[in-house]
Amino acid sequence: VHPNVSQGCQGGCATCSDYNGCLSCKPRLFFVLERIGMKQIGVCLSSCPSGYYGTRYPDINKCAKCKADCDTCFTRNFCTKCKSGFYLYSGKCLEKCPDGLEANNHTMECTSIVHCEASEWSPWSPCTKKGKTCGFKRGTEVRIREIVQHPSAKGSPCPATSESRKCIVQRKRCQKEGKGKKNREEKRKKSNKDESKETRQESKGRAARRQNREQRENNNKTQPKKRKAPNKEQDLAPVDTAH
Repeated sequence: VHPNVSQGCQGGCATCSDYNGCLSCKPRLFFVLERIGMKQIGVCLSSCPSGYYGTRYPDINKCAKCKADCDTCFTRNFCTKCKSGFYLYSGKCLEKCPDGLEANNHTMECTSIVHCEASEWSPWSPCTKKGKTCGFKRGTEVRIREIVQHPSAKGSPCPATSESRKCIVQRKRCQKEGKGKKNREEKRKKSNKDESKETRQESKGRAARRQNREQRENNNKTQPKKRKAPNKEQDLAPVDTAH
């Protein structure tokens, strides 16, 4: 064993040095050099730190540095996250997004430009004036639509969501609220009165029919039964003419 190689290494090291730290790692761990001042120390990690990507070889697994503008990367030429001031696009970190794309400052990526989209217009509303639909000849009618897709920063802005136009209606008088209420009350009272009158008439009719039926029953009970008239042919006895 080399004098600089220590026995009983810790932290996942297969071999190590008192001065340089890990020299090799246990299986499946990644070897990476960490700089501490002017000194580099070898360490063994289960995954590579930010700014590095892992490469596996038969003899050793290593962590290699990403490009300078990458915060994290899959390989040296394919970034997955960029450092501040750069925007990610197709694995590359760019200071400015290509034409047809825009910078998303929330995700720090170059994304497609999204234009505003609106729904179809609704039918025109009834013709009104000051919230009323009567008592005027010229009024206004309105139609609306909804925004179904809001635009991105560089997308085309949304159009108006409402339109109005003048309209003409056949002039008619507005029914006064008090008068209308009074008419409704009178109609309801008249209806109730008619119903009460019909109910009384039906009750009187039933009472009269019941009284007539009871009177007929009483007359039948008090009237004597009629005797049957004698049969004249039976009462007339044959005359004996022999004497």
